[in-house]
Amino acid sequence: MNRREFVASLAAAGIGSSFAFASQKKELFEISLAQWSLHKAIFGKKMDAGDFPKVSKEEFGINAVEYVNQFYKDKKKDDGYVKELRKKCDDLNVKSVLIMCDGEGQLGDADEKKRKLAVENHYRWVEWAKTLGCHSIRVNAGSSGSYEEQMNRASDGLRMLSEWAGKMQINVIVENHGGLSSNGAWLAATIKKVGHPGCGTLPDFGNFRVSKDEEYDRYKGVLELMPYAKGVSAKTHDFDAKGNETKTDYRKMMKIVMDANYHGFVGIEYEGSKLSEADGIRATKKLLETVRTEFAS
Repeated sequence: MNRREFVASLAAAGIGSSFAFASQKKELFEISLAQWSLHKAIFGKKMDAGDFPKVSKEEFGINAVEYVNQFYKDKKKDDGYVKELRKKCDDLNVKSVLIMCDGEGQLGDADEKKRKLAVENHYRWVEWAKTLGCHSIRVNAGSSGSYEEQMNRASDGLRMLSEWAGKMQINVIVENHGGLSSNGAWLAATIKKVGHPGCGTLPDFGNFRVSKDEEYDRYKGVLELMPYAKGVSAKTHDFDAKGNETKTDYRKMMKIVMDANYHGFVGIEYEGSKLSEADGIRATKKLLETVRTEFAS
């Protein structure tokens, strides 16, 4: 009996649909590739940013990508470019997940005019995200002042941007990315204060340095941010002989992620220097796949 006859026999027995479901079992989480993992190659002109989806799929076997706006600043207003990028992804069957946005001003600026300008500077990237089929733009919650002042200012800017982006069904997600945003309790409380369903977090496993004198506990931070997570950033720097990340216990960290009932994309973000960018990406992917298999068994 060949495979087609076997499936037909199952259908005749009324169990074909359950067999089909079992054969297409959904993974505990999906793996995407953050473009920053290739920043040395792109900045060094060894790779064109427009080839990122192709490289992700053909070099690493990863069918979902996370862009970095820094690599497209000169194309920001170019409608034709972003449409062509979308076509490349469609032709390759690559999913665009999010765009990481930096350098557009502080969303929590103490000056209200500058804060509003920062919000407006992000509008174009929301339009990019919509065209590419992303679910979110990743932003920063930079501010100044006291703990409470920064929370009030950042939540105000995030709310304004989330309301605008929400009209286009695009989320605004905040990464722990230095300053008070690397304090898990502060960022979680700030997102709660925003009070918009489209505003969430992108917990990063490694960005918990609040200042040169303060390092926030990464496991506590991710635990605090996961209730608002619409993405997860799997930061890696170095690996031991067994393929484990040396700074982050990935089994402990991914258990926190799974316990939060998160089953979306986990983005590879390799920032190490001992391995090449390509080898670091492969090592991170292998580690995530290993942990995923362990958790599924």
